[in-house]
Amino acid sequence: MRQMRKLPIGIQTFEEIRSGNYLYVDKTDLIYHIANIGKPYFLSRPRRFGKSLLISTFEAYFEGRKDLFEGLAMEKLETEWEKYPVLHLDLNARKYETASDLVAMLNQYLEKWEQVYGEERQDRSPEERFAYVIERAYVLTGKQAVVLIDEYDKPLLQAILNEPLLDEYRRILKAFYGVLKSSDRYLRFVFLTGVTKFAQVSVFSDLNQLNDISMKPAYATLCGITKEELVDTFGIEIEALGNKNGLTFDETVHRLASLYDGYHFEESAEGVFNPFSLLNVFDSCKFDNYWFQTGTPTYLVDLLKQSDYDLRLLVAGVEVTASAFSEYRAEANNPLPMIYQSGYLTIKGYDREVRLYTLRFPNDEVRYGFLNFLVPFYTRVTDDETGFHIAKFMRELRAGDVDTFMERLKLFFAGIPYDLSDNTERHYQAIFYIVFTLMGQFVETEVRSARGRADAVVKTRDAIYVFEFKLDGSAEDALRQIKEKGYLIPYTLDGKRLVKVGVNFSKETRNVDRYIVEE
Repeated sequence: MRQMRKLPIGIQTFEEIRSGNYLYVDKTDLIYHIANIGKPYFLSRPRRFGKSLLISTFEAYFEGRKDLFEGLAMEKLETEWEKYPVLHLDLNARKYETASDLVAMLNQYLEKWEQVYGEERQDRSPEERFAYVIERAYVLTGKQAVVLIDEYDKPLLQAILNEPLLDEYRRILKAFYGVLKSSDRYLRFVFLTGVTKFAQVSVFSDLNQLNDISMKPAYATLCGITKEELVDTFGIEIEALGNKNGLTFDETVHRLASLYDGYHFEESAEGVFNPFSLLNVFDSCKFDNYWFQTGTPTYLVDLLKQSDYDLRLLVAGVEVTASAFSEYRAEANNPLPMIYQSGYLTIKGYDREVRLYTLRFPNDEVRYGFLNFLVPFYTRVTDDETGFHIAKFMRELRAGDVDTFMERLKLFFAGIPYDLSDNTERHYQAIFYIVFTLMGQFVETEVRSARGRADAVVKTRDAIYVFEFKLDGSAEDALRQIKEKGYLIPYTLDGKRLVKVGVNFSKETRNVDRYIVEE
């Protein structure tokens, strides 16, 4: 039996990965470059993308742990291996419900550092203690300090829809992070990570010297795994996954790319795979939505609903300027920055002439996982029920049973409570759009992305179905539009049954009122 290699699932400490002989994708050439050409950096990346491991690797490097870099690119690049005092702050490990929780977490780290560098300021505010620790570390060691802050924005994200608490967190963190500017003379290196970018965050208003490398091409692959790294590092795992699922090596790589690749953090940069999903699919030998199983923040759904955002844009792609998605804003009228920075959208195109970016879902895991997650927030259908119904939808259309399909569709609209809908056309469109997009996992579907096209087209082995929906109109009007607009003309040479389905929704019944099927 083939010996299984060790996959670092859930391990975010560089020392443990290296000393435990876990597989490691070597990023140390980039890490050396960053550490030796500048001082204060900021990097925004989605959750589960290796930010904590990156911070831990910097920590090992600045602590002079040459032994941990044996056989890596860093071993040949670094010749001095100096040891610096490292202050590593991780804000990811706690739930912040009050301002006291945040202060307590800061104090916990300060107390640990003060045991090494002096306790003379324990009765002062966190920012005063932080400044003193940095200065004392320099005085006692003769070396400038290294400050590494992981998930700087975790408290802010947890309070994103609670404006008073958010303001309190901003006040505390602004003072604390502001120390990094006033203490510059005592600092060798500063690196902060988070999900959200800092451009519009008042906590960084006094820290304007940070080098934001989030969208710089040289660092686009710093977190995540490129296709070349995937094949070079995980060849054995790819082969085993393919054997388990009846796929060739190339077919397995293609399937992995469809599900987990496609993240672009700069318009011209190479795409990267989600490392968390890759490790888990290799460990289980099953293709699944692993990133989503770690939890999707509900504040994204709240922002979507508050904004009445057109979900069709998320699937079809939305063109925006850089500032429209790269800056930190938690506004109900613009949920795009939070959706993008959380990893649910990524850069898929760029028009240099007009400087517009196209944002889309990065891959199938995110596309279907995100829409499946949205269903309970728009309907009474639960997560567990959604997958069952979508599979049934697919089977019913393949069997040509449109009546059963439509009856099942009614379940998604049945009994929608008023707190889930403002009874507008947009809400009904969202439900319909989610259902038909989720069917794309099993059958080829197209959903309307521009005027003049049918609302939905579903292609099975034997037939092509064209759906048109009206709100408080008539099924006859919907059917007439299919004919008059010639929605079936592009498919007349396919040699399949062509089926027209006109559907009317009623605001009064909050469901499908009537439908007509015609071949």
